[in-house]
Amino acid sequence: MMINLGTSLKTSPPAAAAMTVAGAEPPPRRRRRPLLPYGLLLPAAAILALTLGYPLLRLVLISLQDYGLRSLFTGVVGWAGTANYIAVLQSPDLTPVLARSIGFCAALVIGTLVIGLGVALLMRQLGRRMRAAVMFALIAAWAIPNVASTLIWQWLFQPVYGVVNWLLTRVGVLGDLTQHDWTTSAFSAFTLVWLLVVWQSVPFVALTLHAGLTQIPRSYYEAAAIDGAGPLRVFTTITLPFLRPILGLVTILSVIWDFTVFNQIWILTQGGPSGRTTTLGIWTFTTAFSKNSFGQGGAIAVVSVVLLIAMTAVYVRRLVRSGETI
Repeated sequence: MMINLGTSLKTSPPAAAAMTVAGAEPPPRRRRRPLLPYGLLLPAAAILALTLGYPLLRLVLISLQDYGLRSLFTGVVGWAGTANYIAVLQSPDLTPVLARSIGFCAALVIGTLVIGLGVALLMRQLGRRMRAAVMFALIAAWAIPNVASTLIWQWLFQPVYGVVNWLLTRVGVLGDLTQHDWTTSAFSAFTLVWLLVVWQSVPFVALTLHAGLTQIPRSYYEAAAIDGAGPLRVFTTITLPFLRPILGLVTILSVIWDFTVFNQIWILTQGGPSGRTTTLGIWTFTTAFSKNSFGQGGAIAVVSVVLLIAMTAVYVRRLVRSGETI
């Protein structure tokens, strides 16, 4: 009697399906995200929505209105639509002010990061007492309100009575500078503001990067020293990769703070000489309060916010990605 092995080994479709299901791994279940983190973030989100969300919505509304000096007295506000934005985009002042704002912001961010990183690396090499003294000096400089520090800076560089002019005159390298006004040229005025803003911003960057440096294990540096790696090699292969997420964070914060610098420029130069230190913040203020065109001033402010979001979006995305890989 012949038995067809091919036929006997065949199984019915339901049996085959059962065997396949039984042998396969069950599909992974989607984890339900806990709601507790969102609940903890809700109070802070509500406060931010009230303190930042409402003013921003109000700003957008004003930028779409014909809001001027007459509206303040009569309470009657006309609807302008996109007329304010068209006037701003067609203004001949837009291109130089925008280029000036971006260039000055880049100079501030680069200077703050380079000097802050250098101070953080120096603090790592100092002894305990000297490091504590440097940290105290940084915190003291950081704690001074920017208006007060700007007024002190203005007095230091003041013609006739300025301490800096007096010291430079005593040195004699640049001649007699007792009557020199540092705000008469755009380059020296921007240099004056740059020194002030960087001096105010370095403490936060230096302390933050120093905290990141303390988290790098000493064993990595000891292994690099045994392998004969030089200081530059150690910095590029050990220090910089560990600090990359923190550098991304302080870069984003520096761009946000430096792009919106107002007090220091307004107190020291008020946008002069001849408007050559006017940035977007100064342009917004003078348009709204000097020309009493609050609608156009609001439009400039909205454009500044959009540009700031566009400038920081790439860095925020990279920071989130680097945080996910850590």
